[in-house]
Order: sequence, then structure tokens, then C-alpha cells
Amino acid sequence: MKRRTVLAAPLAVPFASALVGAAAGPATAAPAAGTRAATGKVVRELLAKLTLDEKISLLHQWQPAIPRLRMKAFRTGTEALHGLAWLGPATVFPQAIGLASTWDPDLIRKVGDAVGDEVRGLQQERPAGWGLNVWAPVVNLLRDPRWGRNEEGYSEDPYLTGVVSTAYAGGLTGGDPDNLKTAPLVKHYLANNNEVRRDQTSSDLRPRVLKEFEEPAYRAAISADAACGVMTAYNLVNGRPCTVTDLNDSVRTWTDRTLLNVTDAWAPNNLTATGSQKYYGTLAEADAAILKAGLDSFTTDGENSEPTITAVTEALAQGLLTERDIDTAVRHILDIRARLGDFDEDGGPYGHLDKSVIDSPAHRRLARRTAAEAVVLLKNDGALPLDAGALRKVAVVGPLADTLYTDWYSGELPYAITPLKGITDRLGAGAEVATSEGVDRIALKNAATGRYVTAGTGDAGAALAEDAAAAGETEQFDLFGWGEGVVTLRAVANGKVVGLRDGQFYNDQDQPNGWFVSQLFRPEEQDDGTVVLRYAGYEDWFGDAVYVRAREDGALVLGTVAEASRYTLETLRDGVEEAVAAARAADTAVVVVGSMPFINARETDDREDMGLGASQSALVRAVRAANPKTVVVVENSYPTTLTWEQEHVPALVWTTHAGQETGRALADVLFGDVNPAGRLTQTWYRSTDDLPSILEYDNIKYERTYQYFTGDVLYPFGHGLSYTTFRYGRPRLRRGGVAVSITNTGRRAGAEVVQLYTRQRSSRVKQPLKKLQGFRKVWLKPGETRTVTLPLTRRALAHWDVTRDRWVVERSTYDVLVGASSGDIRGRTELDVHGETVPPRNLRRPTRAENFDDYAGVRLVDEAKPRGTAVGAESEGAWLLFADAELLRRGARRLTARVAKESPGAGTVEVRLGAPDGRLAGTVQVESTGSRYAYTEVTAALKGAWRRQDVYLVLSEGLRLADFSLR
Repeated sequence: MKRRTVLAAPLAVPFASALVGAAAGPATAAPAAGTRAATGKVVRELLAKLTLDEKISLLHQWQPAIPRLRMKAFRTGTEALHGLAWLGPATVFPQAIGLASTWDPDLIRKVGDAVGDEVRGLQQERPAGWGLNVWAPVVNLLRDPRWGRNEEGYSEDPYLTGVVSTAYAGGLTGGDPDNLKTAPLVKHYLANNNEVRRDQTSSDLRPRVLKEFEEPAYRAAISADAACGVMTAYNLVNGRPCTVTDLNDSVRTWTDRTLLNVTDAWAPNNLTATGSQKYYGTLAEADAAILKAGLDSFTTDGENSEPTITAVTEALAQGLLTERDIDTAVRHILDIRARLGDFDEDGGPYGHLDKSVIDSPAHRRLARRTAAEAVVLLKNDGALPLDAGALRKVAVVGPLADTLYTDWYSGELPYAITPLKGITDRLGAGAEVATSEGVDRIALKNAATGRYVTAGTGDAGAALAEDAAAAGETEQFDLFGWGEGVVTLRAVANGKVVGLRDGQFYNDQDQPNGWFVSQLFRPEEQDDGTVVLRYAGYEDWFGDAVYVRAREDGALVLGTVAEASRYTLETLRDGVEEAVAAARAADTAVVVVGSMPFINARETDDREDMGLGASQSALVRAVRAANPKTVVVVENSYPTTLTWEQEHVPALVWTTHAGQETGRALADVLFGDVNPAGRLTQTWYRSTDDLPSILEYDNIKYERTYQYFTGDVLYPFGHGLSYTTFRYGRPRLRRGGVAVSITNTGRRAGAEVVQLYTRQRSSRVKQPLKKLQGFRKVWLKPGETRTVTLPLTRRALAHWDVTRDRWVVERSTYDVLVGASSGDIRGRTELDVHGETVPPRNLRRPTRAENFDDYAGVRLVDEAKPRGTAVGAESEGAWLLFADAELLRRGARRLTARVAKESPGAGTVEVRLGAPDGRLAGTVQVESTGSRYAYTEVTAALKGAWRRQDVYLVLSEGLRLADFSLR
């Protein structure tokens, strides 16, 4: 069916408004309390009273108190990614990727609201590390599932990321931008999706990728007044460090509200001659550029503000900054603080909250509900839901069966309901539950001395040493395999994990942890059958590989490979055999496998292998062979290549690390008390071979994410099953949207996530295969039918036109697709849009080189340090395509180009027609300009460049091209 319709304006995201609060001022002329006018008055008065030195002191993360103005100390940066973090026990909600997997903005907003309450709950005591400016949410797009920080983001899709981040941030603010509960900021701006050399790599963002993919993820919460600023990323974008990427012409234009923008930790120091980026010579130059770029607060040097104060003061003395620049940043800081009620004696409308809100009964219930809604049923051949009344014996096995792990940005668990406990409690006394972690119990015997490695007892453990002749309990360790050869050792003597401290190894940690994870080993088998233990904790910080060795007194310390002690690894208990025995005797086996967030992927460490660890995979296969009624629960933070499991295991369930209520939430889903309604927010690929380099950011050219990937996926974006079934009616176009009826055709109540996609059939450029335009989570009773209307606007069909530097809606037929996932489309219709026809390129006017249509052998680079993007040739014969150029009948007779070439010697720019090796229309020689930022204008005569055709510019290695024209 074809139907022409007029598309309405975009749907606004509503937030409740409460005009409360107080601001100082004369009663006769004071603006209404809790309004923008009142905030502005407070800010102006304070700014006028602050001395220059006081203003400069406020630019650092740790802002000092100014008693004469009754200004308390203030700190930016409380971590609140999925709960209040680093400040003691607090409600731990599912990781961010789990929150997004609910596809439930209303629920996510409730979580943000609860977290905001808990942040506020500490305001009476204001502990070190606490503040009302919270560093959340993370909106970096999950375009590569190998990213170490995948757990922190929401989705590979910018629209879904924008909806989720707006909901979470809106909860954190309390919903009224004039009276903030907390002041969240989104991070990390921009294009930060790799950890490898993250402060040195540059993310190439051609204009379409920037405008259509990256910016919308950040813009959503900012433009909805749900977020109060951004944190810039460590990486570079198009050759320029994000720390000095101009925010004034981008982020600050997305709202008329005042924003507080901050650097990432220690990032200013990276910019200097002694830092990793070497972009500026001195810290004074760097800090001046940071403020000029639209940032307000320096997160650097821990609590020590002196380097920042000194550098900014020097920048003023050198004329790199003016006091007006300082005032601009301070005005932004004061505005946010005023809206937080920081200058009100009672703390504003949220000043009554205290510590009693932390881990409250209501928040516990919300944590359980959220963890259950985040669960995704990947596969089900009828094994689920489990029938509690019919089960006599259940085996719950696997390395994650009876533990809960936290991540770097997690809060401290106030209690822990593990999968084993959740299932056991749900079954009650009517069934027997057998368990095994499925890991080997070993002893390490020095092959040369015959002495066994011994651990300490008690919570504090002790330094490990070789001082036993036999393998008693203190000589036994449980060996956990995490993939990529990495293992951890847990001492049986006290249940603590072994790690390095002060040069020796101790069994004193509850789980692997820390910025530098010190509890990791890589056993290496030797020719004689012994093993040496390579130390893998923060191994990149050691020049050469280091190993475990025993000193003469038996203490275990670090040494070279030549000094490494050789051990006979004695297996005292076969973990797989134990788990298989439990599974074989059970009616149903539940295998809980997955990741350890500090090991498999984390900040500073990307994944290389997307599969389960080898030992975990072997466990799953063995249990499945022993019991055909096997359910596998995968508990991790990212897509996993579960190809064998999908083919052979009856039921597969995925959850992220879901916090304190993980076990009860899993039990709710496994036993059918909650019908699973989670959906994947990323494509799950079959192999790492399906992915380009993690450093390739051009989703269009390299066909990343569901929008462009053409291969066969394991699970598509949006996938998730239910215990009931849903029938879709035929989608119908309505003014401003699409309506479709959904019927629950099963016997259980459940929720369907109705997803709306579009596909543009014809275009001047490569378009997405599908593009998410809207979704709605709808709860239906058995037999119930409901009509769901999903907004669809004309603006949503636009793409960035590089020929004219603006958004365009093309004249085309658009497929309107409604379904249960991007790979499960249940209904479709067509929409004829009478949009524009993009005219042929006009290369007679100056054309930015970055506005190419295709390319090879080039990188996007910084045209100048403050702003601008050029194209740099990385190899000889690099080329740029400018498709469908109208050169007119009389033709173009001259090439004019602005170029730079830092390296010695001459290079060339060739104009070729039809192909990179097509007919040569002209060549211009470019001499060295001596600097990558020194551009010169060059010209050359052209011959035969006429009519309408594709134009290629072929560049010599080392040449930079800013813009050009053909006239």
C-alpha cells in the first residue's frame, strides 16, 4: 500500500515541572523563587563579588569554600552510572547496558530518580568524593562490541541511546531544570569506543557519521534539558584532542540552558609537550585552549588545584586568556550550583533528603524489577519457564552460580542475592538444589623443592609462601578461567582471591578489583609438564613479562622468566566432573557462566575474543551432554559469540551484571513469575571476523551495526523472546505516525517491544538497511489487543547532505517496517515522500575536502588547532571521490586548492575522472610548506573536465587538503 502523508513535528520529551526553591533578593523586586530569573540574579551578584583569584580557584574539580561569600566547597564528579558509586553501600542497579535492555524509558527514569535521591542522601555529611554534579550517563555508542567499556553504554543505535539517556538523566535531575536534584553530564564526548591507546588514537568522523550517528546520542539529553553538560573524552577526533574540541559551536547550541562542561581525569596534562598528545607546549597554552573550547572545569591532578591555578594565571599573563574568558566559565559553574540549591541555606527543594533513602525498601524493589526486566531470553526450545512444582532436584552450577561481581563504576553491594540463592529460595523446601562452581581445585608444588604454595587464613589472609610438605587446606586454590589464558586463584583457606601487593602475593581480596587489576595470572605449560605462572596483572606496565618466583625464604615475588618457579599443578578436584555429576542427577541443570568485569573487558582494556572463556565453554558442553534439560545463563556486559550454545542448548538467557537483586530477578524469569521482556541493544555477531579494526569509526564504509551490516548475525539488534506470542496487525500510516495493533495470542501475560524502522529505497548516497525510528513497550493480557501508535516525523527521515552541508529529506519511497526486532519484521507499508532531489555537485564553489563521497588511503586531520577538518593522505595514490559533479558543457578549466605539506619535497594533487585511475584532467605540484598547519593556495590548468561525472582527487603521501574548487 502506498500513501502520501504529511509528517508532523518531532515529539517532545516531557518532564514534570515543580516551581520550588528559594533565591536571595529584595522582596519588592526579586524574581520568583526557583526560576531562571532568580538563578541569573544570584549568579550575577556572586560573579561581581568574586576576586580574580577566587574565580580561578573555582575552575578546578575541587572548588574551595569561600567563607566570606558563604560559598561551601564544591566538587564535580560523583560517579552514578547505575547507582551511587565509591561512597559505601548503596543500591546497585543493573549495569547501564542492562538498563537499556529493558527498553522501558519510564522504568529507567525511575531508576535515575532513585539514584539521584541516593546521591542527595549524603548531603548532610558531604563525604570526600561526594558532589551533586554526577558523571552519568555514558552515551558513547556501542558500535564495536569489543570495547572494554561496553558495560557503561546503552546501545549501538543513536536514537535508542538518546531515549534511554534522556530518561536516566531526567530522573537524576528530578525533572525540573530550574531546581536540580543532581546535575548529570553525559560522557565521553566524542567518538570514544576503544581503549587501546585511547589517549593517542584519533576517531575519523566524516560529516555523515558525525551528524547522523555520533552527535544525536549526546544531543538528545542536552536538548531535552535532562543533562547539564558533557565530559570530553581522552581520544582525538579528526586529529584534534577532544579536550580542546570546540563545544561552543556544537554542544552549547543544542540548548538555551547553561551547561557545565568538564575534562576527563588528568586529560589536560595529556595535551602538553611532556604528555601523551603533545598538542601544546605548555600547560598554560593547553588550559587556555580548553577554556576557549567551551570547557569550564579541569579534572586533573587529583585534589591538587595548584597546577591548574598556576597555568591559568600564566595564560592570563601571556595574553592567552582574558578575565572575560574566566568569567564565562565561572558563570557556568555558578549557574549549575545555584540550580542545585547550593547557595540556599536549606539546600533547595531536595535539601530534606538524608542517608535514610539509600538502599531503601522501595529502591530494593525497584532494583529487583529492573534486573528482571533487563533479562533477555535469547533462545527457548520449551525448556523455560521452569515448573517449580514439578521439580524435585535442580543443579545450579558454574563459576557465577553463587557470586555477584561488581564493576569499576559500581556501588558497594549492600547485600547479594546470587543466582543459587535466588533459585533455592524460589523452590523452597520442595526441591533439592545441588551446586558446583565447575572450577578445578588445585595445589601448586614446586618441582625443584617439593614444597607447596601456602595461603593465609582469616579475612586478612597472608603473604603466600612455599612452606608445606603436603597439600592441606591452606595449600588448596580454586582455579577460575576467564578466557584469553587469564586465570584467578582463590584460596580455599579463606575464600579470598590472590593478588600482588607491595611486591608479594597475598590472599586478601573478595574479588579481582582496582584500577590496576593485580589478581591475574597466565599459566604457561613447559616442555617437562610443569607450569610457570606469568603475572598478568597490569602487565603492560612492566617492560618485559614477569613471573612468579619463590625467594630463598619461600615468599612468592616477581621475577624474570629465567627466575620463574616451576610448579607441578596437582588437580585435587575436577570442577567439570563435579558439575556434571550434579547435573546428571538433576531434573534440570542451570549453568551460570559469563565474565568478571575487572578482567574480561574494562576501562583501559578492550576484548580480543568475543567468546566464552575456554573452561566455561567446556563446562557448558559437558553439562549439556549430561543433561538434555540444560538452561544456560550468560551473565556479562556485552555481545558474546554463543554459536555452539545457540545450536545445542535448549534455552539461553542473558543478563548483564545486574546488582544486588540478580538472583531473585533471574529466578523470577526462569520460573515464569516474570515474563522476559528484555531486548538486545546491540547486534550479536557470529565471529570477530565479522568486524573491522576497532579503530575504524566509519560505520557507513565499514558496514558496522545493524544499520549497515550485511552478514548473517547470531542475534539481531532488538532481539528477545517471550513466554507468550504476539500477532501484529497491518501497520497504518497516520498523520505524524504509524499505528499497528498488537495481540497477545498466548496463554501468559507479557510485554512486547514494538519497534519501528524505516528504509529509504533510493538515494544519492548509501543509506542504512534499517533505521530505528521509535519503539513502545506494551503489556498485554492473554487475548488482549491494543493499538500502538509510534511517532514518525519528516525530520526523522533526513540525512546529512555533504554537497550542501545541511540536512535533506530526499524524494523517495520509504519502507515503513514494524516488528519484534531488526531481524523480525512483522508488518510493512510504504510511504512516498515528496522531498528534494539532491542536485549534482557544484564544485565551482569552494568545497571542503572532508565532504567527499568515498575515499581510500586518507585520514581526517585537524586543519588548525582550534577548529577545522582537513584530509591527510596516508599513502601514495590516496584518493577522494566527489560523485555526480556537474562540470557544465564548457567544462572546468582550473583547479584551485588549499594544501599543506609538512614533510620535505614536493607532492601532487591529480584530478581524475570516472575512477581513481581514470582519465587525468590535470595535476598540480605542491611544495613543502614546512608545517602541517601552514596552508598555501595552488592552482593548475584542467583539460577535458566537463559535463556530469564523478571527480576523483588523487593525493601524494603526506599532503593535507583543506578545500578546493574546479572552475
